Amino acid sequence: MEISMKPAVILYKPIPEDLRQRLDEHFSVTAFDGLTDDNMQQHAQTLANAVGLIGAGGKVDSALLDRMPALKAASTISVGYDNFDVQALSARGVLLMHTPTVLTDTVADTLMALVLATARRVVESAERVKAGEWQRSIDENWYGVNVHHKTLGVVGMGRIGMALAQRAHAGFDMDVLYYARHQHPEAEKRYDARYCDLDTLLAQSDFVCLILPLTEQTHHLIDAGKLAKMKPGAILINAGRGPVVDEAALIAALENRRLLAAGLDVFEREPLPATSPLLRLPNVVALPHIGSATHETRYNMAADAVNNLITALTGRVEKNCVNPEIIPGR
Repeated sequence: MEISMKPAVILYKPIPEDLRQRLDEHFSVTAFDGLTDDNMQQHAQTLANAVGLIGAGGKVDSALLDRMPALKAASTISVGYDNFDVQALSARGVLLMHTPTVLTDTVADTLMALVLATARRVVESAERVKAGEWQRSIDENWYGVNVHHKTLGVVGMGRIGMALAQRAHAGFDMDVLYYARHQHPEAEKRYDARYCDLDTLLAQSDFVCLILPLTEQTHHLIDAGKLAKMKPGAILINAGRGPVVDEAALIAALENRRLLAAGLDVFEREPLPATSPLLRLPNVVALPHIGSATHETRYNMAADAVNNLITALTGRVEKNCVNPEIIPGR
């Protein structure tokens, strides 16, 4: 029996066949779907020997890392990494790689789609047409609101925020406000964006777009108090992470029409439970976390993750590393 001398790697999410072949060229790959208890028990010895981990979904925490003492690098097929215990990874000297660049435009497109869909009541109107309610020329109970020349507030001016600001400014002649940890002179120069504190952004924006990772600081950042500071009749868009918004408070603000609408691609619980009040509110556009979900972008994310793992395990990391401070010599 031939024993592979290639480094052992765990693949826990299906990827395109050509990318799987690229992994196979470099590693001895064991593939299974999801970091479930059954999979981890069935492949306990492989986990113990694996130096690499690649996939998306599931918790990568101390309990899993205890099963993987040889692990040197983990590569997630996503930009977000809130399901990884970065502190535990760093303490064990494990590099964490992610895909922050390849999905920028696709997610910005999704955000703009939510702006348009909520403002013009696209989903609600389409459903009413299908239900046979369009019997005569429409009246004002079908009307939406304009997008062009309105004020867009971007909470989180990273790559996606910049791409959204470009679309809003150049495509719809919108004023752009933004709130972020640091000022972004490029956004201000290219898109006439204005930096302000969060309360000012909430009070002045017609559309508030959240593009934030989930951290201890951002959990429920948008709570009942912050929602009350939004301009009456404003629209909230969230395509970052669901728990950034206090969902119960948002439901209340939508039910009493304090907010005109919400466009949501992320939720506190995913998949969104069928019992959620959000699903019965006509002024909510709810998407199944499709921000990066195009064939092209999802392929590019998987390709990026494969390349990230190869570079991490061959000592050639130059980008896409969450914890580069643990790289020897840095």
